[in-house]
Amino acid sequence: MTATNDPRQILIEAARRSVALGLNRGTVGNFSLRIDGGMLITPTGILPEALEPDQMVAMDLDGTWEGRWRPSSEWQIHARIYARRPDAGAVVHTHSDHATALSALRRAIPPFHYMIAGFGCDEIPCATYACFGSPALSATVIAALGDKACACLMANHGAVTLGRDMTAAMGRSDKLEMLAKQYLLACAAGEPALLSAAELAEVHLSYRSYGQQSEK
Repeated sequence: MTATNDPRQILIEAARRSVALGLNRGTVGNFSLRIDGGMLITPTGILPEALEPDQMVAMDLDGTWEGRWRPSSEWQIHARIYARRPDAGAVVHTHSDHATALSALRRAIPPFHYMIAGFGCDEIPCATYACFGSPALSATVIAALGDKACACLMANHGAVTLGRDMTAAMGRSDKLEMLAKQYLLACAAGEPALLSAAELAEVHLSYRSYGQQSEK
C-alpha cells in the first residue's frame, strides 16, 4: 500500500488492493479506520475503482452520520469491534473465495498450521449465521472474535479481520485467505494433523518476537 497519512485515501487504496489480491469483487467488502470520536468507513454500493475521498463516511460508533453518502451496510460490525476491542485500529471485511467456502461449511480453521497463532488465537472461529447488515450479525461476529482473535469467518458470508492499522488488517485478510485455501486442500487429501496445545503454546511464545529486527 502506498505511504499516505490521509485516512480517506488509505481506505480507497485498501478497497482497490482487496480486488487486486482477489479478496473481493465488485462492490462487496468494506473497510474502516478508527478516528477520534468514531470511525471512517467506505460507502455502500460503489465500486472500488470509482471511490473518491469525499465518499468516505465519518460515523459515531452509535451509527450517527451525516452527508450525502450512505455507509456500508455492515457498519455495525465495524462499530462493535471498535467498541469492544481497543487493539483495533482498522477493520476489513472480505468475500474471498476459500474463506467464504469454509464459511459456507460453517467450519472454523483449526491449528493445522502454526500461522493460525498469528491471529491471536488457537483456531480461526466461524461466527454463527445471521442476515447481512443486521444487528444480529454484528453480535455473532463480536462473540466469535472475543477479546483475542483478530479474524473470524462469518457463516455463509465471508470473513472479518482487524489490526492496529490498515496494513496489519489487510495483511491478515490476505493471510487468512491463504490459510483457508491450504486447509481446504489438506482436507481434500485427507485429515490434516493438528498442532497440540503444547505445540501451540510454543508458537504463541515465538510470535512475541517474530518479525522484529534487532537494533545495531
